[in-house]
Amino acid sequence: MKKISTIKEFRKWRKNISGSIGFVPTMGALHEGHLSLVSKSNNICENTIVSIYINPTQFAEGEDLDTYPQMVQADLDKLSKYEVDCVFLPGNSEMYPEGINVGNYDNNLFDILEGKSRPGFFKGVTTIVAKLFDIVEPTHAFFGEKDFQQFCIIKQMVSDLNYSIEVVPCPIIREENGLAMSSRNKYLTESEYSIAATIFKALESGKKLLKDGELNGDKLKREIYQIIKSEPAFTIDYVSVASGDTLEEFEGELSGDILVSVALFLSKTRLIDNFTYSSPDLHNC
Repeated sequence: MKKISTIKEFRKWRKNISGSIGFVPTMGALHEGHLSLVSKSNNICENTIVSIYINPTQFAEGEDLDTYPQMVQADLDKLSKYEVDCVFLPGNSEMYPEGINVGNYDNNLFDILEGKSRPGFFKGVTTIVAKLFDIVEPTHAFFGEKDFQQFCIIKQMVSDLNYSIEVVPCPIIREENGLAMSSRNKYLTESEYSIAATIFKALESGKKLLKDGELNGDKLKREIYQIIKSEPAFTIDYVSVASGDTLEEFEGELSGDILVSVALFLSKTRLIDNFTYSSPDLHNC
């Protein structure tokens, strides 16, 4: 497993690599969710590259850039158990040689859901992912469905900017209590971790309503909202029932592919989760 920290050295190494290349971009603090992406790349591609870089342009003022968990050696130890050909570990001067700034790319998914709550977030995400794509030149890129909107935006960016990259979705990996795995889970106290199981419970209740034939999006949202609010420690940012294709909120009866997503705070920790649902009955509505 080669470790490289400069673009110049990486490109020199990359020239000698042939065959399919899977790429897993991360901000480190790796958990089983990240490692499932690496495993999927191992299964699909001849080569696997992982990047570890905490990108400052996707943190707004007052967010947790300064406290975001950094544990590079532990991350490298975890990656050593997989078939990782190279770990790219750039610093800010490599990724933003002219100073911290964002690119010009935009699309119509930037300002809804997560983008509405975190203005500028997806500008930062697409800026760094495009930079990494240009450096790594992968054939495949792997993204987790926990950040479903991010996956959709990256997939759209790949199409808009004509990258020859297959963007591969990977399912949410959960803790034993159902909490979606996230690097930010490290912020939770033991009691908060226990409370956080309510998020999965609420989403599962919403999914059951859909399976039972409920087509009223407002009723679905109320059900999820009420279960989450049964724990007073939560502050809800949003509960959304949207089209799985456009990410626009449903008005009236549900149909087609559905994305049910939530964002909330548990103390100072922001947590997100979702599920997608598609049924022949809904497609025929």
